[in-house]
Amino acid sequence: MLVFGAHPDDIEFGCGGVVVQETRLGRAAHLVVCSQGESGSRGTPAERVREANQAAVHLGATLEFLLLDGDAHLEIRSAHAIRLAGIIRHWRPGIVLAPSLVQNQHPDHWRLGTLVRDAVRLARYGGVAELRGQPAHAISQLLFYAVTPDAQPTDLSPLVIDISAPEVLASWTAAMEAHVSQVTARPYVELQIARARVLGLQAGVAHAVALYPNDPPVFDSLRPLEGRGHRA
Repeated sequence: MLVFGAHPDDIEFGCGGVVVQETRLGRAAHLVVCSQGESGSRGTPAERVREANQAAVHLGATLEFLLLDGDAHLEIRSAHAIRLAGIIRHWRPGIVLAPSLVQNQHPDHWRLGTLVRDAVRLARYGGVAELRGQPAHAISQLLFYAVTPDAQPTDLSPLVIDISAPEVLASWTAAMEAHVSQVTARPYVELQIARARVLGLQAGVAHAVALYPNDPPVFDSLRPLEGRGHRA
């Protein structure tokens, strides 16, 4: 699983519970953070990088920083999409997670989501000149996550991921709390846990996180849908 974030804490707040769930089940996860949070109101880039590395340990994931245009300066460029496609070809993931495309959020979020959407397509095209040194790769599914409530798409039906296991919640909380420069100023951790609690109760479980598919998921049976929480 390959997970993209625009800033050092986006992945943890937006989909960290899902990353923990997957890594505890044995799936390898690699995080790609595309700035050092240098335009943020709190924390220096060095602090933000250190916090992100500590958080990745709690998520059970590896981490790299990819510096594009810088925090609050990200632009949608074909060169960026091709660069991201190169990362996809290198890691060859089955699943890719990226920030949602809703524009009523930090502009770096939806712009990165757009670039990742373009990149997963370019990664499977064998004739892209800049990528010819790496074999083409087609992922199985691109899923978007919402860092904030405003970033939740209203035109996509979500996949609801049950993250109720106490050990998953504990590791996710620790990953969010690792971003000390951010969580000491505002109750970000409480907000994300509350979002997960509300969604979980709606779905018939204790805590859950929503992911939004770029393309309709395809199943060969209804069996994976049996025995899960549901709303009547």
